[in-house]
Amino acid sequence: MTERTARPAPAAEAPHRAAPAALPTSVLQPLGRLRADWPRTFADRLTAPLPGVRALARLAREGAVRPRPEGLRDVPLLPFEPGPLPPAGPGTVAVTWAGHASWIVRAGGLTVLTDPVWSRRIFGTPARLTPVGVRWEDLPPVDAVVISHNHFDHLDAPTLRRLPRTTPVLVPAGLGRWFLRRGFTRVTELDWWEAVEVDGVRFDFVPAHHWSKRTLFDTCRSLWGGWVLTDPAGHRVYFAGDTGYGHWFAEIGRRHPGIDLALLPIGAYDPRWWLSDVHTDPEEAVRAHQDLGARRMAPMHWATFVLSTEPVLEPLTRVRTAWDRAGLPREDLWDLPVGGSRVLVP
Repeated sequence: MTERTARPAPAAEAPHRAAPAALPTSVLQPLGRLRADWPRTFADRLTAPLPGVRALARLAREGAVRPRPEGLRDVPLLPFEPGPLPPAGPGTVAVTWAGHASWIVRAGGLTVLTDPVWSRRIFGTPARLTPVGVRWEDLPPVDAVVISHNHFDHLDAPTLRRLPRTTPVLVPAGLGRWFLRRGFTRVTELDWWEAVEVDGVRFDFVPAHHWSKRTLFDTCRSLWGGWVLTDPAGHRVYFAGDTGYGHWFAEIGRRHPGIDLALLPIGAYDPRWWLSDVHTDPEEAVRAHQDLGARRMAPMHWATFVLSTEPVLEPLTRVRTAWDRAGLPREDLWDLPVGGSRVLVP
């Protein structure tokens, strides 16, 4: 049995920047932009074919959707250590992992939520393995929300209903109407390599190796991607959303040099024949970090929901091993427990 070793990191560390970051090459768009002329489908953006009937039949035959009983034995060892949010002034950059792909990012004086899922259960999956790392009532006022795509474990309607409808919501192309129907009034849709600014913080929407689907009839009708947040001082946090491994990481790093922290998924990867095109495994996540040219990496997309067959604690042990084998500084792997925080710039 693997011993629980995840622990909260020191509250802050001194910033280290080799050179000022170059300006991104994305096209800045007005806040609140919605378009009626998006393509009917974004299937041409896929970097791998979607599974066909044979793959679905194999999945049903093998029953490869949950870990074996021995893979669930370590659930009590999953790192869950909630703590108070660190103080964050206008010059602070701090991140707190609420679980899965949900982060509280404090940058440029803003509080930003990524793919917020505070529900105990989402459609089609068992209940959470770990509680949410930050109670909703303990959140400061939310200044913006970014959404990576429309899958249920990233776009959670019950959580979003808790937000004021005037909250700025930044979403992939084609997803704006979903929010408008729910009464949100400040919705901005972006295509890949487009950006918007919210009170001095820049949000760049970047590609991912994934797809979108929420009903039987909307496959790839909206886009998917990740986000690069840049504060007024040029500090950058990259949120990958949901993604497989591929060429986009190097391109994102080229267009957005000097990424200080990459929030990268390491779970929901087994079996590989089924999930390799859409979910990075721990070793691929470390490779993606290197392709990005990021200084630090914080793993996510594990220890929360059972979405695949790998043992529940395996993503953490494998990412630590891959990091060590790559010869990367241990202090730059921010393997936070659910509820843990780190301060990038005090």
